Amino acid sequence: MISVNNVTVSFGSFNLLDCVSFHISEQDKIGLVGKNGAGKSTLMKLITGEQSPTSGSIEKPSGINIGYLPQIMEHHKGKTVTEEVMTVFDHLTAMEEELEKLTAELGERTDYESAGYSALIARMNELNDRLALETGESPLVQAKKVLFGLGFREDELDRNTETFSQGWNMRIELAKILLSKPDVLLLDEPTNHLDIESIEWFEDYLKNFRGSLMMVSHDRKFLDNVTTRTVEILLGHIHDYKVPYSEYVTLRQERIAQQTAAYENQQRMIEKTEDFINRFRYKPTKSNQVQSRIKALEKLERIEIDETENASLNLKFPPAQRSGDVVFKATDITVGYPQKVVFSHADIEIKRGEKVALIGRNGEGKTTLMRVIMKELYPIEGEAKTGHNVSIGYYAQNQEDILDPTETVFGTLDRIAVGDIRTRLRDILGAFLFKGEDIDKRVSVLSGGERARLGMAKLMLSPYNVLALDEPTNHMDIKSKDILKQALKSFDGTLIVVSHDRDFLDGLVDKLYEFRDGKVTEHLGSVADFLRRRKLESLRELERKGPEKEEAAPVRQESAGKSEFHKMKAVSKEERKLRNRIDYLEKQISAHEEKMAEIEKILANPGNNHDILELTREYLEHKRTMDEQTLEWTSLMEQIEN
Repeated sequence: MISVNNVTVSFGSFNLLDCVSFHISEQDKIGLVGKNGAGKSTLMKLITGEQSPTSGSIEKPSGINIGYLPQIMEHHKGKTVTEEVMTVFDHLTAMEEELEKLTAELGERTDYESAGYSALIARMNELNDRLALETGESPLVQAKKVLFGLGFREDELDRNTETFSQGWNMRIELAKILLSKPDVLLLDEPTNHLDIESIEWFEDYLKNFRGSLMMVSHDRKFLDNVTTRTVEILLGHIHDYKVPYSEYVTLRQERIAQQTAAYENQQRMIEKTEDFINRFRYKPTKSNQVQSRIKALEKLERIEIDETENASLNLKFPPAQRSGDVVFKATDITVGYPQKVVFSHADIEIKRGEKVALIGRNGEGKTTLMRVIMKELYPIEGEAKTGHNVSIGYYAQNQEDILDPTETVFGTLDRIAVGDIRTRLRDILGAFLFKGEDIDKRVSVLSGGERARLGMAKLMLSPYNVLALDEPTNHMDIKSKDILKQALKSFDGTLIVVSHDRDFLDGLVDKLYEFRDGKVTEHLGSVADFLRRRKLESLRELERKGPEKEEAAPVRQESAGKSEFHKMKAVSKEERKLRNRIDYLEKQISAHEEKMAEIEKILANPGNNHDILELTREYLEHKRTMDEQTLEWTSLMEQIEN
């Protein structure tokens, strides 16, 4: 159906794609894999015609309908969700209007035997046939089925698109693509903004999709459930496997192992042959054998091992200056926009050194709270304040809006860097895998993963003591996510992160704020603790669960008894909150004690590579924080005992 023939894409002397060839057949279900920046999004743009190759060609049947969902897209404004999605059916409206005009014209004509009259009849029949084919089910019913499948509720369909988050607008664009009934679907990370229920619906849709599919995703399970073929882009070349992702990983390892074994065997044979030639080259009695082996080596087809990409992030955030004890505090805040209140009457407190996750359904207010923290948005009611000496480094979801597309990778950092850090810009970019000519690339040609890395690199230019990260791993591959997680665990400041990724958050954060049905609830402890309490397997299952059921109150015959019961229940709830805080403080105090003991051992016998001043500073910082937490623990224990 679609043929990619010897396609090369070059940037200067660097070949992103190098003589790539492969074929997309009807009903192929292809997972397109490779590291961030390998050329996956570029290949999709070549197929759609949005970008042209440096050399080579792409052959497509005329009239083919390709549905393309890019990582980065423009979202339309000024219409409701239903109105925007129904624009897909504008061609049907045009056909109906043309049919009405033809019917009226035929009613006025009397030249029944003329060629013109016959042409009108033929055109009417054609329009009727096309309308019958495309409108077996009403367009509105089709639209609602897809929108409900992608997670929209009935009461949200009449809201304007600009009142929704970026993730929900992506779902609107995806709905339009699916409703256009394409012959080929090209999807670039479609699950980034989908919850588990929508993902399952989408999986079923793609399994039953009768056209061809090529998809980029970092969701291994999704690829396994949907695709039957895996095309890998590695260092500019294509490796084609006729299996789903998990089988591809196994086959790739086996292929490399087999190639390595064959290569090593051949190298031993070559070494022995060359040794024979060198030993007997000048002996007349061996001349025939020597010449024979020289010719054999010349004709030998040398085995090569496929190149592998071993580069990885090398990430460490700079030390953070000490902030006040309270980094951010919101009291009874109600937040939203002129069209909608997002959440109300929320109390939020984030203290120095805490690592906090904001979790919950898309559109419930996680990014909105980030905007409040960054003072881009102010509460409708209540008070929100940042603490003393707080310096926030903000990573937003919409890096494409924040980064200047006309600027180069190096220029993006150079434009904002000041002081001694300017001498380290190339080292910083190298740590984020921008090396050699990569630093001269324009932002406009970067992949979503590369933009994510560049946005993160900007945070390295200042010693922020608070990092506010909104979906930082959306476009990162699995290896990069793990490295970022380790860097954030070592970060000695405060972390506020929005994410749906349980694996990323587990072991990273120690407090969660859940955004649910217009309310914000604090949960102390890890992600695993939260999921265990809520009996969930993943954060994405928050979408599945309805409002939590209230505990059933025992029936009371007397109003006084009922009132007393509610008082007891309120006291119990407050005590649980205190005990959760006490448990958290005990874990923190224990961690500080362990760290201080480690530093004491080093200070007792320091080596040449140990920085005594830095170790002393770190020790005192742990002791100061531990003393503060011990005082709070003592106070809370007194409240419990009283």
